[in-house]
Amino acid sequence: MIDLFQAYRTFFGKGDALYQLFSPYRICPLGAHVDHQHGLVSGFAFDSGIEFLFSETPTGKVEMCSLSFEGLMTFNVRREIDSKQHNWGDYLRGAVWSLQKDFQLQKGIRGVVKGSMPIGGLSSSAALLCGFVKALDKVNGLGLDNMQVIQYASMAERQYVGLNNGILDQACVVLCEADHLLYLDTDTSEYKLLPFGDGRKPPFKIGIFHSGVTRQLTGTDYNLRVTECKTAAWIMQAYEDIPLKKMQDTRLRDVEERLLEKYVERMPERFAKRARHFYSECDRVKAGVEAWKRGDIHEFGRLVFESCESSMNNYECGSPELIELYKIMRRTDGIYGGRFSGAGFKGACIALVDPEKEEYIRQYVTQEYLKVFPQYEEGFKVFFCNTSSGVDFL
Repeated sequence: MIDLFQAYRTFFGKGDALYQLFSPYRICPLGAHVDHQHGLVSGFAFDSGIEFLFSETPTGKVEMCSLSFEGLMTFNVRREIDSKQHNWGDYLRGAVWSLQKDFQLQKGIRGVVKGSMPIGGLSSSAALLCGFVKALDKVNGLGLDNMQVIQYASMAERQYVGLNNGILDQACVVLCEADHLLYLDTDTSEYKLLPFGDGRKPPFKIGIFHSGVTRQLTGTDYNLRVTECKTAAWIMQAYEDIPLKKMQDTRLRDVEERLLEKYVERMPERFAKRARHFYSECDRVKAGVEAWKRGDIHEFGRLVFESCESSMNNYECGSPELIELYKIMRRTDGIYGGRFSGAGFKGACIALVDPEKEEYIRQYVTQEYLKVFPQYEEGFKVFFCNTSSGVDFL
């Protein structure tokens, strides 16, 4: 396979002052679909992601190509960023757009990016955004700290790209450390990096099962679910005669859980379900953190399975392919716990697996999945990964 240096030379010729950067993908074992409501989340980064090789351009020009997507993306960081072009370059433009709110960028970037897995459910967009923000920070000497990288990348995805998510994805990509669980309060941005049990290496690897289905989140019900959660909060506040904020500033984290039980019979079912998922998922995160600190991988995994059940039944997400994968994982020996990855509207399931049963898991899950969906024989992929630290220069 063509490597980044060869690709750089092919596209741009010999380059000076080349920088290398690795931005990992992430999984969220517990805390799904609650970050946009300022809930509690957990996460791991893992040792697969997006590699960057780039040099600075003194004129401010950006020239970026990808080994995963077509097209050379070109624009200038000194000029106002225009409307979206509906290609992968929107994430690059969005990063510049968000930084331009506070900085006058002078130097651009010429480079190549390469993703190491199929797209779908592992926050490749957050990996690309955070990596590009770090690259712009490097060449322009902005001096951003980790939380600023997260906030600018998140702003780009929400306000420029148009996906109404929270900061879970970006936080995992930036903050995680190998063999530690990230525990993040997305309301306060306070976080902890927790070692497993008494500090020993966690006894699992991360299994990634790509269904073969790929879909963009902005073309699914993702944004609708966010609005439904906000509406649930608004309904309870209205019944309780609490002054209402604008919908964009309304979140379930601002509403006490007791109000759900008080008004659940008066709420349309879909809104009650979204609220029920939020409160129960935050409880699972807290229980999962305690299991992790005890070194109880079986209980932690059980909660991950339970989280996916709530995602299906209360949050009502999951394609037929992902639901089938989830059912297969539940009956596979050696899988401690698993769930949809990302929003559950596209491509992948993740699992915490016993490393000693890796090959059995690969064969069994592949066999069982392709029995039901033989049309995905070419697209279905299985990977086993280790946890890793966040985005950094090599």
